Amino acid sequence: MTEPIANPALGASVSAADKAHVFHSWSAQAQISPMTVAGGQGSYFWDYDGKKFLDFSCQLVFTNIGHQHPKVVKAIQEQAAVLTTIAPQHANIARNEAAGRIVELAGKKFQKVFFTNAGADAVENAIRMARLHTGKQKVFSTYRSYHGNTGSAINATGDPRRFPNENSTGHVHFWGPYLYRSAFWARDEAEECKRALEHLEQTIIFEGPKTIAAILLESVPGTAGILVPPKGYLEGVRALCDKYEILWIADEVMAGFGRTGKWFAFQHSSVEPDLIAFAKGVTSGYVPLGGVIIPDYIAKTFDDRVFPGGLTYSGHPLACATAVATIDTMKEEKIVENAAHIGETILGPGLRELAKKHKVIGDVRGVGVFWGMDIVTDRDARTPIAPYGASSPAMNELIAACKKNGLMPFPNFNRLHMTPPCNISEADARLGLEMLDKALTEIGKHYTGA
Repeated sequence: MTEPIANPALGASVSAADKAHVFHSWSAQAQISPMTVAGGQGSYFWDYDGKKFLDFSCQLVFTNIGHQHPKVVKAIQEQAAVLTTIAPQHANIARNEAAGRIVELAGKKFQKVFFTNAGADAVENAIRMARLHTGKQKVFSTYRSYHGNTGSAINATGDPRRFPNENSTGHVHFWGPYLYRSAFWARDEAEECKRALEHLEQTIIFEGPKTIAAILLESVPGTAGILVPPKGYLEGVRALCDKYEILWIADEVMAGFGRTGKWFAFQHSSVEPDLIAFAKGVTSGYVPLGGVIIPDYIAKTFDDRVFPGGLTYSGHPLACATAVATIDTMKEEKIVENAAHIGETILGPGLRELAKKHKVIGDVRGVGVFWGMDIVTDRDARTPIAPYGASSPAMNELIAACKKNGLMPFPNFNRLHMTPPCNISEADARLGLEMLDKALTEIGKHYTGA
């Protein structure tokens, strides 16, 4: 591995330029001090002080093959030398190859891909297709969800980022399954599944099935807490969609491309969605790319009817070549299988052992390299260490302790998510748990329960 070289003066210059000219997302600009990143390789990245971080965030859960994978970097360079860009109305080899590989991974019923630039516009266009195909307008989604920051995508989102952005109509939220904080007073996973599906069906009935175009679900909700659905839940959603003639849109933006130990997270079930939105891991974030995977019966709707959507960079050849190289590399190096192995043998057992040791861990759940923990101050009351929609001094202290120990987690509200690269080594996975153990020890004083 390339070892970082400290250059604090350059880091200070980068920070000053950032504050002078860059407007950051989801932030009060005067209240932030972004880390200045100098480089990265594999499961690590580092700052200009030369401090390395084991990346258990995958940034925003997208560097599924780690940083600077040489095969994919080489493919980007080779494509740039041939055809860097072209307008989306023209055919090109890179886009054809990317679409073919993605469709093959999704399953036999899927035939085409509409390419977008990222996950939000993938969800946006999936919703548009569903509304046009069905002739209905309402879109159902869960309260605990995140679907992106465009018009319909942010309205479909459940978390507080939706509140100042509710300018799109036709969105209905419902409660998805989450046994640890059950909305249904469930005692076990089976009861949580049954009651969540009953609640969804009643919401469909009272909203009117003939008004509902789609149910939009993250196959495993990510930012909302890595909420692995109970056995049978996705099958139940599929059955309700079929019963009431509603489309199921699977949001695989974060959970897809190996994150859960399958190519797509819905593949842990026995059923398939009608549309699949993807992004992030398809290129490991090296070049932005997203899209919608479409079956023939929806694609045919637009054989002689114009689809009223498009993007200047749809199917961008540099991005598509990156997707091809990423998918091929994941197959060659058995990266999806590695993700499943790491989750089953190291992360899952390791996090559960940490929960026995640290009472601030209220709940552990996950699959593959996609794990979440509820951090609490009282296990019996399940009191979150930070309130919904915000952080707290204690939670900030935990995040700071992780970083001090060289671990970069993915936090959200009272939750700490462990989402390392899908190709992380066993040694680095164990090291990450050791770093987390130290950080949890440092903030144990905030536990107030029995």
